[in-house]
Amino acid sequence: MYILIVGAGKVGYFLAKRLLANKHTVSIVDKDRALCEEIAKEIEALVIHGDGCDPRILEEAGIARAEVVAAVTGGDEDNLIICQLAKERFNLQRTVGRVNNPSNEHTFAELGIDVPVDSTKIIAKVIEEEVSFSDFVNLMSFKRGKLSIVRVDLPKDSPIINKEVKDISLPPDSVLVSIVRQDEVIVPKGDTVLRSGDDIIAITPVGNEPQLLNLLVGKL
Repeated sequence: MYILIVGAGKVGYFLAKRLLANKHTVSIVDKDRALCEEIAKEIEALVIHGDGCDPRILEEAGIARAEVVAAVTGGDEDNLIICQLAKERFNLQRTVGRVNNPSNEHTFAELGIDVPVDSTKIIAKVIEEEVSFSDFVNLMSFKRGKLSIVRVDLPKDSPIINKEVKDISLPPDSVLVSIVRQDEVIVPKGDTVLRSGDDIIAITPVGNEPQLLNLLVGKL
């Protein structure tokens, strides 16, 4: 997969290294010339010095053949413009935008960014879960805020313990994505049996989270 990353700060740098390690092709754009020169020495990727909000720079970075654009600069306005250019001018199907100010997440979703990533919100959710031992964590919303990725820890008294996935009636348009059981990651099938302590990752429409929680945990 060819991925264009705009923003060569720590987020962009480590994202590029991770994607390259997974055998993807990556190009990087950043306004900071010195930073671009430093990164170009460290990783095997096309590194372009320039403003990612400039369509000419995006073209130079190979956006025409990119499958995904990830705008991860430190400025929400830049990230929003970059993602909109990618979709509206270059017809990309997949854009990921870093949300630095949590209050802007809704704006990103409303303006068509496929995956607005609010790292502050995700980290806060993880912290809150560890502190309060909450059963349910909303990890991320996407598709213009219409779908949520959620995590549910199944307690011992869950009503679905020892049941097969095919026998569980999930809320409309909801799906179980994976089950983390100790060190094992399980892709759920019809005959997969759910166990106490399973970490469930599911996708559900925004607004259906309470129904999903009631089904999996047995309480509102």
